[in-house]
Amino acid sequence: MQICKLNRLVGPNIWANYPVIEVWVDLGKYEDFPSNTLPGFNDKLFAWLPTMVEHRCTIGARGGFFERLRSGTWLGHVLEHVTLEIQSLAHLPVGFGRAREQTDRGVYKVAIEVLDFRFGEACIRVAHELVMAAAEGRDYDLPAALKRLRVNADDFCYGPSTQAIVDAAKARAIPRLRLTEGNLVQLGYGKAQRRIWTAETDSTSAVAESIAHDKELTRKLLASVGVPIPEGRAASSPEDAWNAAQELGLPVVVKPQNGNKGRGVSIRLEDRASIEAAYSIAEKQEDASGVVVEKFIPGRPFRVLVVGERAVAASGGQPHQLIGDGVHTVDQLAALANQDPQRGDDSAQPLAPFVIDDIALESLRRQGLTRASVPAANTAVILRHNGDLTVDETDRMHAEVAAQCVLAVRTIGLDIAGIDLIAEDIGKPLDKQGGALIEVNSSPGLIMHLKPQVGSARPVGEAIVAQLFAAGQTGRVPLVAVSGTNGKTLVSELISEMLRATGATVGQASSEGLRVGTRSLGAGDRANAESMRRALMNPYADAFVFEVSEPAVIDEGVIFDHCQVAVVTNAGSWDHLGKKYADEILLGKAVRAPVDIVLPTGFAVLNADDPAVLEFSKFCKGKVVLFASSEAAPGIAEHLAAGGRAVIRSGDRVVLCHGKRREPLLDLPALSCPELGLPDFLVGDLLAAVGGAVALNLSAEQIQAGVNAAVGQGGIAVFDLPVTPARPNGGVAIVTPSRNPSAFRAWGEHCRKAYPGYQAAVLVEPSADWRAADAMATAELLSQCFSQVTVALNANDGAFVEALETMGLPPNCRLSGRSTPLMDVLDQLLEGAGATDLLCVCPSNAAGFAKVLGHLEAKGVGRRRVGGLASVRHCR
Repeated sequence: MQICKLNRLVGPNIWANYPVIEVWVDLGKYEDFPSNTLPGFNDKLFAWLPTMVEHRCTIGARGGFFERLRSGTWLGHVLEHVTLEIQSLAHLPVGFGRAREQTDRGVYKVAIEVLDFRFGEACIRVAHELVMAAAEGRDYDLPAALKRLRVNADDFCYGPSTQAIVDAAKARAIPRLRLTEGNLVQLGYGKAQRRIWTAETDSTSAVAESIAHDKELTRKLLASVGVPIPEGRAASSPEDAWNAAQELGLPVVVKPQNGNKGRGVSIRLEDRASIEAAYSIAEKQEDASGVVVEKFIPGRPFRVLVVGERAVAASGGQPHQLIGDGVHTVDQLAALANQDPQRGDDSAQPLAPFVIDDIALESLRRQGLTRASVPAANTAVILRHNGDLTVDETDRMHAEVAAQCVLAVRTIGLDIAGIDLIAEDIGKPLDKQGGALIEVNSSPGLIMHLKPQVGSARPVGEAIVAQLFAAGQTGRVPLVAVSGTNGKTLVSELISEMLRATGATVGQASSEGLRVGTRSLGAGDRANAESMRRALMNPYADAFVFEVSEPAVIDEGVIFDHCQVAVVTNAGSWDHLGKKYADEILLGKAVRAPVDIVLPTGFAVLNADDPAVLEFSKFCKGKVVLFASSEAAPGIAEHLAAGGRAVIRSGDRVVLCHGKRREPLLDLPALSCPELGLPDFLVGDLLAAVGGAVALNLSAEQIQAGVNAAVGQGGIAVFDLPVTPARPNGGVAIVTPSRNPSAFRAWGEHCRKAYPGYQAAVLVEPSADWRAADAMATAELLSQCFSQVTVALNANDGAFVEALETMGLPPNCRLSGRSTPLMDVLDQLLEGAGATDLLCVCPSNAAGFAKVLGHLEAKGVGRRRVGGLASVRHCR
C-alpha cells in the first residue's frame, strides 16, 4: 500500500465543512486481501490500539470498526480509522474520516479531519507504517512513535491556552484564521476581526507589558493604589541584597527586577550565603535589569486570572517538592517523578517537570542536602517554593481578593493578566491575614484553570472571547460566495459593485484578480484559498464577494467557514469532467459547497431554471431566494406560496416576487435590440446578481448603481474590429473564457441572433481537464454553432487534444499546429485572407483571457462597453 498524494483541504470541501487531509492511497496487491484474509493482522491492531473499540463505524455501535475488521474491510478504510485513533492518542480527539474507492482499481481517497496539517500528515505516516507492519507480520514500536508525535503536536498545534480561546470562538460561531505556524490567530473577518496570541489580544498594551515585567515599578504602582504587596527594594549587589534583607527582616525573597512566571525567583531565604547566591541567580536571568529583595510572605501560592473587569478563575498550589523513600537519591527521585505523563516542558501538560537547577541546588543546600543525597522515607524535599498550581479555588475566592486583583491589573493597564499572590486562605481578605500580591503576569498560561488536578475546569477561553466580542457580535461581515458552471465572474463583479454602491469597502477574489476597495492586490486568476485568505485579513473590508471554482473546492477547499449568501448560477453541462477522478456527483458537491455553509441567518440564491441547482435548496441551513427566466419556472409557485422570495424576468423587467407582491427592480428596454442588449444567458447572470443583492437587503437604487458601474466587467469583452481588405465592413470580436458545451451553445445562439448575416467563427483553446470521450461531441457542437471552428493546440497536450488529432473532424473544424502560439493563431484569423467579421475567442483559463485582451488592446483594437449592461435601467 502506497501513499500517492496528500491534499490539504483548508476549509469546507467536498468531504466535510471543516479542514481535512485527503490521502490518495494505492493498495497495490492488498486490493485482493481484505483485513480478514491477512494472518494475524486483526490481532495486532487489537493489541496495539485497543481504544479503537470506541469506533462505531457504519455499524453505529461500540466495537463497530472491530467488527468490520473481523468481517473483512480494505486497508484504505483501516488507514482512516488508525489515523484518527493515533491523532487522538498523540494529542486531541478528532472524529471525521471517510474512505472511498476510485475508478482506478485499488486506489482509494481517504479523508481525515485534522487540527493541524503538519501534525496530521505525521500521524498519517505513522498510521501507514503501523498498518503495513501489521499486514506484513512485523512488530511496531507504537509508544516510541506516539512520543515523537507528541513532540510534533507541541511544535505544530495550538497550545492549550490558544486552543481554549479558539474553541470558545468556535462555540459562538466566530470565524478563525491561523495567521502563523504558531499561536497568532485572527478571530473574525475583515473590519470585524480581533487577534489573539496565546492569552494576549490586540488590546494588550505593550506599555502595560513592560510595566508588568519590571517588578520594582509594578510594586510602586500597586502600592500607590493600596494593593497589598510585600515590602522591598532594589538591590545593587550581593552585599546590598544582604543589607536589604536585614532592613526588611528575614526571611526574604530575591528575584529579577524584570521577568515573569517565577523565573530566577528564590524564596524564604534566611542567611547571607543564600541571599547572595540568590542575587547571582536572579542577576543571570535573561533580560534581567536588576534585582529586587522583598519581605517573605508566609502562606500558599495562588494564581488568579483577570479578564477585563473580572477575576474569572483562581488556582492554588503547593511547593515543588519530592517525597523521599529512603532508597533513591534526589536526582533519581526527580527522574522517577518526571515519568508522570502529566509532567513536561510543553504547555499542554499541567505539571512542570522537576528540574535540579541553581535555585533547586540552593534550596537543597539550605536543607542540608545535595542532588546525591538519599532523603529518608516520607521526607519532603523542597526544590522550589513556587510550585505547580493544581487546585481550583475559584468558588472559594473572596470577593475582596478578586477586587484587589482586578485593581492591580487595571493599574498596570493590562486587559488579561495572571496575578500571583501569597495567602494562608484565598477565601479571606488579604489584609486580615497578611497576604499580598507578588507578581503581575502578562500573557498568562491558562493550563492550571483548564486542567486542575483537584476541582472543576473553568471556562477561561469563553471569558477571553467575551472580552473581545460583546454579546451578539460574531466577528462577521457580509460574505457572498458565488459558484456555478458558468457566469461566476460576471455575477461576482455585479454583486461587488452593488455593495460598493452602499459605500462599503469590498474584498473581492475572482478569476480576474484580487481586490480590496479600490486597490488591486493581484491580477489573474485569484479564485483560490490563499487570495481569499489575504482578503479576509484586511482590517478595512466591510464585505467580501468570492468566486468559488470547482477545482479550488476539490483541490484545497474554501478558506472561510460560513457565508451569509451563496449564489449558484447554474450547473449547465458541468465542467472539469476530465479532472482526475471527477464525475458529475463530485462536481455537484463542489458547486454546492457554499450552499452547505450558509449561516442559519443567511440565504442561498439558486437558479430555478436549472433542476440540478434547484435541488441544492435542501442543503441550505438558511433561507432561499430563487431566480428564474419566468414565474413559470419549476419550484417558483410553491416557493412563493410558502412566503419565499424570487427574482424573475418579466418581459423586459426584473421583478422581485414575495408571496403575491410584485416589485419591479430594473427595466431592460434594450433586449428588443439583441446587438445592444444582454444575451439571454447573461440576463440569467444579472438575475443571479440581483438575487444576491436582495439577500443582502440592498435597495433598488444600490442595485441599479452597481449594474451601471459593472459595465465592461465580468469575464466578457467585445471589440470592434477595424476595416481591412479582408474585412471591408469591419467586424466584432467577443472574448470570453467559456469552456463547456452549455456556454459554447449559448454564445453560438447569441451570435446568430444578435449578428444576422455575419460569418461567425470561434477560436477555442482546450483545457487540460477536458475528457477525451467528449472530443468528437464538442467538435460537432462547435461546428453546428459557428461557421468556422479553430482549435488551438499549442498550450495543451492532454487526452482531449490527442483524441481530436486521431479522429475525423467536421469539415468546418480545423486544428492549429501544436507549435503555433495562441496569439499567432488569433492574428491569422483576424488578418488572414479568409478573415471573418465575427470572431468568438475562448481561451482555456483566466490567464489566457487576460492575455488575449492585452494582445487585442496592444494592437489598437477598440473595446466597446460589455454585454449591454448600460441598457439596464432602474424601474421607478
